[in-house]
Amino acid sequence: MIDYRLLQALSAVVEQGGFERAAKLLCLTQSAVSHRIKQLEALAGQPVLLRTAPPVATPAGQRLLNHLQQVRQMEATLGLDATSVTTLRLAVNADSLATWLPQALVLPDHPQLCFDFVVEDQSVGLKRMKQGDVMACLCASSQPVNGAKVQALGALRYRAVASPDFIRRYKLQQDLLTQLPQAPCLVFNQDDQLQHQYLQHICGKPPQKTHLCPSSEGFLRAALAGLGFGLLPELQMQPYLENKQLVDLTPDYHLDTPLYWHYWQSESPLMAQLRQQITAIARQQLHSGG
Repeated sequence: MIDYRLLQALSAVVEQGGFERAAKLLCLTQSAVSHRIKQLEALAGQPVLLRTAPPVATPAGQRLLNHLQQVRQMEATLGLDATSVTTLRLAVNADSLATWLPQALVLPDHPQLCFDFVVEDQSVGLKRMKQGDVMACLCASSQPVNGAKVQALGALRYRAVASPDFIRRYKLQQDLLTQLPQAPCLVFNQDDQLQHQYLQHICGKPPQKTHLCPSSEGFLRAALAGLGFGLLPELQMQPYLENKQLVDLTPDYHLDTPLYWHYWQSESPLMAQLRQQITAIARQQLHSGG
């Protein structure tokens, strides 16, 4: 039987970034908080916390935190404590967070609901579910992990764009297929392969020069400034195509990235409501059949 005071101590240490602040939050002494963590580790038979600065939950500790989140969600649906804050940890891709997803996360009937976003490329985000690190995951994989289910949402459509100045500077209007692989390319991070897929498809070559830009808004601004070319979601850059600040390099080409919502089989009513709203907004904003 789990003593939830021990889980609350673990949660407080991780969320507050240390034992001292966790003790203040729980109205305990630091030694009392430390003792509860040790009790939890004795119960679990393994470490639940890495004593780093700030402290980080181990995989076993994160699974316990996920369990605590589920319990809090279930308590929240009972309406026994309207002031209790419920925090949901979600793995999401940056482009969805920068475009359609925030609208889908607004639940007016749950004003105490808070989100902790773990931003990962859509191609690798599912590892967070496998590690038991998050309550749900938005990613490009259709294969559920053990103990979870998956729901298709649609596809985020990307187009390759660049600024007019960039196109002139690198003479792309003269011979796109020859010049483009030599021009600077914007890449979100090491996991982002969209630009590589695009160039391989149209030119048969990988990019020769890349700027790593791990910010969705920064990626857009870099394209607008002429720092490089890259693939951006239609939802994000459509206004800039219309006002000619960006140019679609290959108007007949688009790349659709399918998105899936992964959730645990032990889904609470709150998570079910959130999933239903995300699905409804996705159907409005994303391309079907991606």
